[in-house]
Amino acid sequence: MAETKKRTYNVPLRRKTQKSPTRKRAKKASKVLREFLQKHMKTENVKIGVKANEQIWARGIKKPPHHIKVDVELKDGVAVAELHGIKTEEVLPEPTKADKKAEAKKEEKAEVKTETVEKKESPKTPAEKTVKKTISKKKIVKKAVKKK
Repeated sequence: MAETKKRTYNVPLRRKTQKSPTRKRAKKASKVLREFLQKHMKTENVKIGVKANEQIWARGIKKPPHHIKVDVELKDGVAVAELHGIKTEEVLPEPTKADKKAEAKKEEKAEVKTETVEKKESPKTPAEKTVKKTISKKKIVKKAVKKK
């Protein structure tokens, strides 16, 4: 059976973040949180929730919080940390209109595949030529390429 552990930690961030430059403190706080959870939950796979990340970055890159209280759940070797009092199911973001448009564009690009076919023709000039055909759904294009 899958083993699940639920724990709450108040992670100290101040000592480690004060040693780093001011423009890298929030990033360092995220790393400190991840390292703390790796050590205490005894796993390499740690996911930091959206709300916990927003709490770290709330006051900008220069002034992360001195400590952060998180609820951690360990399932199948993956530790998921979320801000205290927030459920992990609530945090999943819904796809926006921009995301849907981007997926539609990717699908269109996948449909239009181009294939490259090389054919040798009889040399018309002293230099041997190779003709490349690029085939797509819309048109066929021929290009002459010199071989060395």
